[in-house]
Amino acid sequence: MGGTLDVEDLPGGVRRLTVQHLARKNALDDGILRQLHDALRTPPSVRVLWVRGAGGAFSAGYDLHQLSRAPAPNEPLPDALLGEVLDALTRHPAPSIAQVQGPAFGAGCELACACDFRVGDATAVFSLPPAKLGLVYAPAGIRRVQTRVGAQRARLMFLTAQRVDAQRALDYGLLDVLGADAEAQTQALASELAALSPRALAGMKVVLDSLLPPAREDPALEALRRERFASADAAEGRASFLERRAARFLDRER
Repeated sequence: MGGTLDVEDLPGGVRRLTVQHLARKNALDDGILRQLHDALRTPPSVRVLWVRGAGGAFSAGYDLHQLSRAPAPNEPLPDALLGEVLDALTRHPAPSIAQVQGPAFGAGCELACACDFRVGDATAVFSLPPAKLGLVYAPAGIRRVQTRVGAQRARLMFLTAQRVDAQRALDYGLLDVLGADAEAQTQALASELAALSPRALAGMKVVLDSLLPPAREDPALEALRRERFASADAAEGRASFLERRAARFLDRER
């Protein structure tokens, strides 16, 4: 069974989006991503977007059960929809808040970084594990993380796949607020934002984003990523994750 996205319109113009995929710690599948894309088509009455996961986990990442094979040469890469939806979230005129509790791994970490603010508690933990899966992450996704934590910390996270606990996440800029009650603090921030001028907030988001360097669009990078998706390392990475064992990477020539 795939996951779902619960959409609630709360008083004051706050739209709360809850990822529900408990069997896989709220891993993002294409169904959830399409529902999220639909939920971003908001009426003018929506002033704040609140993103969270159900059951004490933000999101364990992209659902690797959907990566059973490498994409054909004429097919989009498996994370193309993820990038499209998170771009839409980043560009949405309303400010967005991620309520991060438990794991925010891979695509879950990128989902949090796509939001304007991140509020978490002591259970929050971030990780970017593509190196454990034999994959090369999308340039736009790396840029999304890098704009939050800086170039060297992004390099550390992507190349080591280490976990970043809540306190270090606050130091890195992955969290803006760290406290004992993430839900109450997210609600307080959402109410504060909803009371401000939506046109001013939307305009300042456009200006702030315009000051960031664009992600590189290079056909060679897509060719590199496509080759890695089809590599023996990627097949071993997926298998080891799904079989809950250590990976045995042998594809040293690629």
